[in-house]
Amino acid sequence: MRHKWSPPEILASDARGHGETEVPLQSTESMDWLNYHHLLYFWVTAREGSITRASQRLDLAQPTVSGQIQALEKRIGEQLFLRQGRKLTLTETGRMVFGYAEQIFTIGQELYDALQNQAPEGPPVVNIGISDALPKLAVCKLVEILLKDGGPKQRLTCREGKTEDLLHSLESFELDLVLSDSPMPSARNGNGSSARAFNHLLGESKLVLFGNDELVGRHGGSAEKLDGAPMLLPTENTVARRELDAWFDRAGVTPHLVAEFEDSAMLKTFGERGYGLFPAPEFVAEDVCDRYSVKPALVLDDAREQLYGITVERKIRNPAVQSVIDGARARLAQHSGAGSDSASGSSVSASTAE
Repeated sequence: MRHKWSPPEILASDARGHGETEVPLQSTESMDWLNYHHLLYFWVTAREGSITRASQRLDLAQPTVSGQIQALEKRIGEQLFLRQGRKLTLTETGRMVFGYAEQIFTIGQELYDALQNQAPEGPPVVNIGISDALPKLAVCKLVEILLKDGGPKQRLTCREGKTEDLLHSLESFELDLVLSDSPMPSARNGNGSSARAFNHLLGESKLVLFGNDELVGRHGGSAEKLDGAPMLLPTENTVARRELDAWFDRAGVTPHLVAEFEDSAMLKTFGERGYGLFPAPEFVAEDVCDRYSVKPALVLDDAREQLYGITVERKIRNPAVQSVIDGARARLAQHSGAGSDSASGSSVSASTAE
């Protein structure tokens, strides 16, 4: 459901007051400005999905709104919308511009509210992308700091998907942070994005195999008992699967692969029903046992899953992002021992662009 909103009062009233007269910002040789009225018309149109609804919201004629958007496109040298039937959709550049405009006008409204001694209408939003390869219980432990008493007063929006899709949304400023089991590769710097990305190593956790009483009794306690054991594993495109396969090779055991899952919650549900042993990070072991009525079969000491927070450089930063990063590092440090030392404060640029 879309929350009720109105255009920022300062610019909206100014736009209505001038009608169809353009009021450009002054530019000098040392400063190159965008026209913020053009940006406002674009932002409202993107939110409303059509020029017709945007013109009604702004109380302006449709040709005025359309012309000002065209002026903005000409100014930045890129197309911002694609027309699909009667609906307008954002181009890649349009998504990036919209992400900045969303922050600019939200903060502008907060400034106006502060000057009028009004409280903002709602808490600021932090948008987090979560790789579908990550265990849901682990994600909950990493981000729940935002919802606990005493944490930042933020509204949390979580979006799950393929890591590649989430990184694309991060680069176009639709997301503030992506949580993943692998860092963003530096090779993505050649994909046409101008955004500078940073990989924040949050920590790592040993992998543990879990199962019901019968399976743990037959196959738990030592690596040798895992030979031929029924196994439920994540799909081969995940870091955890590669770690597990390497561990099985080193241990010289060949478990019986019963099924592979992209969804970690479904994997655990099948494990709860006794179809095979399954892996999960050690730092959520207690939660896994409580929720799925299983027991640890074996801790795989040299099989570890790393967790990363990925961000891009932004002019306006969401303070909740650092809260998630710091909170996740603290929680993982409690379980990863020496491995947490290398994670503390580790943030590496994924881009060579300055």
